[in-house]
Amino acid sequence: MTGGNESCTAGPIPMSYLTCLTYILEEWTGVEHIGDYLSYAFYIVWVLFPLILVFVLPGVIVVLFYVSILVLYVYKRKNELKEAYSHDFWSGAGETLATMWDGHGRIWHGYELHGVENIPQGAGLIVFYHGATPVDYIYFMARLHVMQRRHCSVVADHFVSRLPGFKILLDVFGVIHGPKEACVSTLKKGRLLAIAPGGLREALFSDEMYTIMWSNRKGFAQVAIDAKVPIIPMFTQNVREGFRTLGGIKIFRVLYERIRLPVVPLYGGFPVKLRTFIGEPIPYEPNMTAEELATKTQAAVQALIDKHQKIPGNIFRALMERFQTQKKED
Repeated sequence: MTGGNESCTAGPIPMSYLTCLTYILEEWTGVEHIGDYLSYAFYIVWVLFPLILVFVLPGVIVVLFYVSILVLYVYKRKNELKEAYSHDFWSGAGETLATMWDGHGRIWHGYELHGVENIPQGAGLIVFYHGATPVDYIYFMARLHVMQRRHCSVVADHFVSRLPGFKILLDVFGVIHGPKEACVSTLKKGRLLAIAPGGLREALFSDEMYTIMWSNRKGFAQVAIDAKVPIIPMFTQNVREGFRTLGGIKIFRVLYERIRLPVVPLYGGFPVKLRTFIGEPIPYEPNMTAEELATKTQAAVQALIDKHQKIPGNIFRALMERFQTQKKED
């Protein structure tokens, strides 16, 4: 053992530590030449690191969600903060989360919001293309709150409410799951409401071609007609380059259609440039049918995609856009 200890102090410092570690592991495990095995293991990790990274990075967003949940629970326990925001108990928490998510968007994606002047002062239904994750909508909601202190509720799939710990987060963010009457009621109160008609199917199975997958859905249009509010189209540039899915593999599509849960693997988390563009509102017209309004809305969202997104999307190009000195024209 003495000889081993001496090897830890002899020679250059980096080599002595490596030699010492190898010696100790050989003593503990009884395996000779363990250094060769470690070298091979490190080589494998180095080769596979990029592949591992693209599947690990999406976990950062999950961590941020649960940090948000933790903030809300801490805030809820600190009842004395209520005095600072006496008009609304959750107002202070909303300010905190909006600042946190807006900061993440600025730092990681250089997030920009264009066309905010197209959002009416009163109620309105925001209709947007759904990326692989809703992170672009979260950045939009946070920036809108920071800029104008306005809140925008959103319609989400039912499975979201079943995620562990998410109930308090959904309550504070005003997430609703329908039915149509609840959406109409929200709009009639003069609030903003957002919906992605493509839902999970568009999130999981659209791709870098940015294909809109709304099928024949027109319920959102009927909501706008019943509430007598305008529809505001919205699209985020490069949203498919930040996160992508393996939705092109047929088995995942078959599995989703059977169980209707997001079982498609996700990868990415790349710090690509994200710009959200808000188009001109489509005004309420009493004589327009839901089918006509749905078609008109899809055309408006498609026009935003055609104008602001290079097809097919490219991750490297989206990363390089972070270094552009001039903003893209609205």
